[in-house]
Amino acid sequence: MSAVAVPDAGAGLTLSRARLRPHWWLAGLGALAGAFVLGIMVGPVALAPGAVLRALLDLIPGVHLASGLSPTESAILMQIRLPRVVLGGLVGAMLSISGAAYQGAFRNPLADPYLLGAAAGAGLGATLAIAYGGASQSLIPVAAFAGALAAVAVAYAVGRSSAGRNATTLILAGVAIASFLTAIQTFVQQRESDTLRQVYTWILGRLSTAGWSDVLLVLPYVVVSSAAILLHRRLLDVLSVGDEEAESLGVSARRVRLAVVMAASLGTAAAVAVSGLIGFVGIIVPHTVRLLAGMSYRSILPLSLAGGAAFMILADLLGRTVVAPAEIPIGVVTAFFGAPFFALALRTSRRMLS
Repeated sequence: MSAVAVPDAGAGLTLSRARLRPHWWLAGLGALAGAFVLGIMVGPVALAPGAVLRALLDLIPGVHLASGLSPTESAILMQIRLPRVVLGGLVGAMLSISGAAYQGAFRNPLADPYLLGAAAGAGLGATLAIAYGGASQSLIPVAAFAGALAAVAVAYAVGRSSAGRNATTLILAGVAIASFLTAIQTFVQQRESDTLRQVYTWILGRLSTAGWSDVLLVLPYVVVSSAAILLHRRLLDVLSVGDEEAESLGVSARRVRLAVVMAASLGTAAAVAVSGLIGFVGIIVPHTVRLLAGMSYRSILPLSLAGGAAFMILADLLGRTVVAPAEIPIGVVTAFFGAPFFALALRTSRRMLS
């Protein structure tokens, strides 16, 4: 998916908005670095900061340092905390930038990555894998990924075949497909009631079983999808003035919307496949960035990437420490902050939509 060339729009319409200022780059990277450090330092087992730093530096080729960690502490750091923090950062970054991409594509600051039925499709796929896949846990992310992609594809096909053929009909198609798939999922859950606990555990989101295999599984999708979205950041600014105005500037609004939505949906499908359904990240972070750094997607997209990673790492940290040694599902943590935030965002959405 390549970006479409945009001609200069000097005649009556200024599309060259402010670039991302250096202090926002520093703020975003600082938040991510701080969240990463807290994520690997804090937990039921205390790890010495100096020893953790030496252990991380020892991972750099050519650097050989004695960390001073015991074998047990080293295993906790390298096999439990570090992959969990990295996976949480990848999932949060993907959900956040996907939310910002959807908001730009549909010109709605309250749109989220699950808009076209990705969550419902992933939920149905995971439910089918749990109910009929036996004891194979490896089937769950594959089925969730396939279900999410299939749901988005069907929603897009239905939306594009309607008479209106615009962003509104596409959203309505997504709502219809999501409702249909949720109904099927409910039917399967009732038929296989002995799997309800496992299904709901997945639906509420979890990073507790995160491993390096999950990181390697989702990493390529996050990199490719994020890169494709970032390549369209200027074009999303063009779309913000309206489809007709964008067309007059030589930009195909449908083509840009398709590229952005497909990239965001692919990344979202991969993220939920390994983490379960984690809501509100794609609304909280981009909306906060929009309020702080302005309305240009040149700022919103990269800051959402860093902010989403930091937010997810901190949310997971709360989930695994507040009631330790038990854990709160990360979806519950994000909903705790997201629901009131969404209500607050509704009060400012009219100004952003105008």
